[in-house]
Amino acid sequence: MSHQRPIKRYTAPDILAMKGDKPIVSLTAYHAHTARIIDPYVDFILVGDSLGMVMHGLPSTVPVTLDMMILHGAAVVRGSSRALVVVDMPFASYEESPEVAFRHCARVMKETGCGAIKLEGGVQMGETIAYLTKRGIPVMAHVGLTPQAVHVMGGFKTQGRERADWAAIEDDAKAVEQAGAFAIVLEGMAEPLAKKITKQVNIPTIGIGASAHCDGQILVLEDMLGLSPQVPKFVKEFGQIGAAIEGAVAHYAEDVRTRAFPTKDHVYSVKDKISAKSKNKLKSVGK
Repeated sequence: MSHQRPIKRYTAPDILAMKGDKPIVSLTAYHAHTARIIDPYVDFILVGDSLGMVMHGLPSTVPVTLDMMILHGAAVVRGSSRALVVVDMPFASYEESPEVAFRHCARVMKETGCGAIKLEGGVQMGETIAYLTKRGIPVMAHVGLTPQAVHVMGGFKTQGRERADWAAIEDDAKAVEQAGAFAIVLEGMAEPLAKKITKQVNIPTIGIGASAHCDGQILVLEDMLGLSPQVPKFVKEFGQIGAAIEGAVAHYAEDVRTRAFPTKDHVYSVKDKISAKSKNKLKSVGK
């Protein structure tokens, strides 16, 4: 039997065990560089299908493809070493049947090296989540505002504003827990409802525009860094990297146009002494 290397990263069971222990920290990442920067500080990294809008300028997450998720997911895994990497399953890659979902999820895990996948939906996805988890695929669920269903919802609308809607959302959360999900993302949800669900389920809830009472929080990295031109109400900008980038680019453009860059510190000079290798080349050319 071949030697198996121990898993050094956080795993889905590690995240599950954090329920009620300490707040779970998460951010999105779409490429190796940012994954490397955030890796020491977060418990899991989500390669969200929000990359469609953030990285590719798409109007929503709906056009995102499986190949796009695999490309970015593999980059994030390469750039990180500590955090659990969770990859979003894009629209139309898992809804058809549990069998289709398994085939696509297995491909994502094999080709990216991620430790879990995330999919949207509640009660209607219970059978699929159970099918996946029984076959070795850890699943993070996602209820409330589900961006892939934006056309059905009629836009990005906060969920649970009316108490009459609570029961269905609570049923969604309970269903994914029962099916075997190790955590649930609660998105765009009225705070009292998110608080209630967090108390009702025995798996961690990860809030994004939901509640400080959730077991953890996640934000889109570019949103919290001030790189996005417009952000939702629930986003706190912890940095203003967009303004810093613009300032640096403006400075660069000015230096190029005034020929202040490059200087002698940024160019290569000719060596005064000719190396033996170069001498031999000159001799051979002269023959």
